[in-house]
Amino acid sequence: MILRSGAALIGRYLKDCRKVFSSPSYSISSNFASMESKHVQNGNALSLASLPKEQLTSFMQDIDAVMFDCDGVLWLGMDPLENAQALVIKLRSMGKKVFFMTNNSTRTQEEFLEKFNKLGFEASVDEIVGTAFLAALYLKECGFKDKVYVIGSEGITKELAKVGIDSLPIGPDAVDPTSLRWNPQDYNIDLDPSVGAVIVGFDHHISYTKILKAASYLNNDKCLFVATNTDEQFPARGLSSIVCPGTGTFVNAVKTAAGREPVVMGKPEPFPFEYVQRKHNLQPNRVLMVGDRGNTDILFGRECGLWTLLVMSGVTDINSMRRWETSQDPAEKMCVPDYYSQDVNEFYKLLQN
Repeated sequence: MILRSGAALIGRYLKDCRKVFSSPSYSISSNFASMESKHVQNGNALSLASLPKEQLTSFMQDIDAVMFDCDGVLWLGMDPLENAQALVIKLRSMGKKVFFMTNNSTRTQEEFLEKFNKLGFEASVDEIVGTAFLAALYLKECGFKDKVYVIGSEGITKELAKVGIDSLPIGPDAVDPTSLRWNPQDYNIDLDPSVGAVIVGFDHHISYTKILKAASYLNNDKCLFVATNTDEQFPARGLSSIVCPGTGTFVNAVKTAAGREPVVMGKPEPFPFEYVQRKHNLQPNRVLMVGDRGNTDILFGRECGLWTLLVMSGVTDINSMRRWETSQDPAEKMCVPDYYSQDVNEFYKLLQN
């Protein structure tokens, strides 16, 4: 199947949205490609713990800001990881700016702040960048006036409402469980003609009906297709034998059915960094990205020209990283971090020492 990107339409909207996602010196893709991180030496990551104290001190002196992924880095579910809060405090005491870059689309900015406070983290709304927020901001700055069909949670619909954009109701929309066979002619599938965009985020009520409706709206080339992120799965404490499908699972289902590629808000796409960089005037080569996923957090950091630190407390393990180091696939090589550490606790102890 040939996927229809709607290149002309997306190009027009990207042009309209430059003012929020780009400063005059950055473009959505081309300039970030030219800033691709060249820090990784010979394709191999260095253990942060192996650095001499003087080298680590010198490195941190050249860092102005640290960006953290959240799930699998600072916490798992509602359980903070050891010394995660202390690390944030330590970095602030060193004069570093701290930002929290999450692909999670289930909460608003304010709801994320509530979670940070509940788990004992120092944070402000201005330091948190979530994909529900970015999706709403994207449509707002595009001058979007229609309704949105959302596969996702209240995090998305609340952020849309905050910027004055209407969305259709969310929640369960399952196929009749008494039907042994499914035939579209047997259902009243009414599409709202005022829908001008589809946003796909995490939705534990995902169903065949939702995929059908999303793909049907996207059959109209003028309908925008936005994905919050493409994470294949997410970590869960105490469930090492269980695979928790992520938003990327739902995005792939919709884009396969629709034959359309979405505009993706979250990592590894550059939108989160472009937003923070423009607002806080950050220099990419003075920013450290800390994450637990090679193909999102680390790839994001490298493509944006940031320093990268992979922690082994979430999705990516040491074996995957070693495999990428020796891979002949350029895409896999881009998932190799500059540095790796067991977890944020080890990072904290190294800074303390």
